[in-house]
Amino acid sequence: MIVKHLNQILGTAAHATGEGWESRRILLADDGLGYSLHDTLVKEGSALELEYKNHIETNYCIAGEGEVEEVSTGRVWPLSEGSVYVLNAHERHILRALKGDLRLVCVFTPALSGREVHDASGSYAAEG
Repeated sequence: MIVKHLNQILGTAAHATGEGWESRRILLADDGLGYSLHDTLVKEGSALELEYKNHIETNYCIAGEGEVEEVSTGRVWPLSEGSVYVLNAHERHILRALKGDLRLVCVFTPALSGREVHDASGSYAAEG
């Protein structure tokens, strides 16, 4: 059994931050589950353009209001508490936090190692 608390993640190497966002990486590849689990904050007013070429990501919104835009089509979906979106076809997208910090519970498969950094395209390498 694995039991962790967010307080154990904050301020460690598993607590990644960047301009307008932070990812508290709770479960990672070393946990041996085949997926990773993240508590992510996107700061109000931030817009992140991302494309996960090597991972599938599921995002469940638990706070804030925002939107996700599929770059190839320009289609935009509103996000609020209770919304879920899945990047099942590695879609290039723009995530915007519009009202309050957007808080997402994110699951990546394959699991992230926790050492990844976004490359110029907003993606992570296949292995961290």
